[in-house]
Amino acid sequence: MKSARNLLEDLPFWQHQSDGLALFMGDGIFQTYRLPLPFEDLAVVSNRFHIMPLLPLAINDMKFYILALSQKRVRLFRCTRQEIERVDLEGMPEDLEDALKYDDLERQLQFHTGAAGTGGRRPAIFHGHGVGTDDAKDRIIRYFQEIDKWVHAVMREENSPLILSGVEFLLPLYKEVSSYPRLMEQGILGNPDELGETELHKKAWDLVAPRIRKAQEDAIARYKDSVGTGKTSNDLEEIITSAAHGRIGVLLIAGDTQKWGRFDPDSGMIEFHQAQDSRNEDLLNLAAVQTLTKGGDVYVMKQEEVPDDAVAAALFRY
Repeated sequence: MKSARNLLEDLPFWQHQSDGLALFMGDGIFQTYRLPLPFEDLAVVSNRFHIMPLLPLAINDMKFYILALSQKRVRLFRCTRQEIERVDLEGMPEDLEDALKYDDLERQLQFHTGAAGTGGRRPAIFHGHGVGTDDAKDRIIRYFQEIDKWVHAVMREENSPLILSGVEFLLPLYKEVSSYPRLMEQGILGNPDELGETELHKKAWDLVAPRIRKAQEDAIARYKDSVGTGKTSNDLEEIITSAAHGRIGVLLIAGDTQKWGRFDPDSGMIEFHQAQDSRNEDLLNLAAVQTLTKGGDVYVMKQEEVPDDAVAAALFRY
């Protein structure tokens, strides 16, 4: 507790806070996290850290990429809900002119030999295909083909959404040549060179967030479709036991309430308590942690959103 008491006197710490604050203390452990999510005041003393309030930050998140396109520069960003980081594309052409300088030179110098001239040498006949005669659309497409090669090299092992940012006439041209299968149909319209990273990130998250909401809606629908098959339960005792055994594939759980009690994994005995004390824990938190550690999916929501008017609902693997 000494570290926590010292924190009360740490003025710089309290001057730089976010919407939420989480503290974790244990033997040899003292961690603080400033988080962009407001929390209800809650203190838990148990043999397990209480992480339920933090789960929405981790679960309702998604890695995604932004490709900011203009004829003057190209930037690729790796993002999560909270962060944006520019990806180093060392060696990638900086702009359209850089990308096509050798290609255009080759086109300008294409020639074939005509009739033999003096000394038996054939005069070179040049065919111009330079900036003055090239179609602007064709040049942009060739530029984007070069960019796509670099993007593919960086993201070939990725399965994350890619969002384009650019003026309206450029985005369809890039989509024509893109080889990335998870390129999103919607993009960020406007000149990305005039947008800061924070604004780009916000606009992109607004496009990605509905995918996360849809995943939760799909999980609820799968649960409802499976009711009556023996592969669902809204009984908390069965859910806690099943989570410990790794049976749960999808867990829909209330994040705005607690169910205090004790669970003995050896005997399978479960006790429910009316109030929190140092001998018990939040059994909803336990079910969520067990499901996650055994590879299941957890969706934290308001209690009113959990099916069957329950605090938890599970879809079993078997």
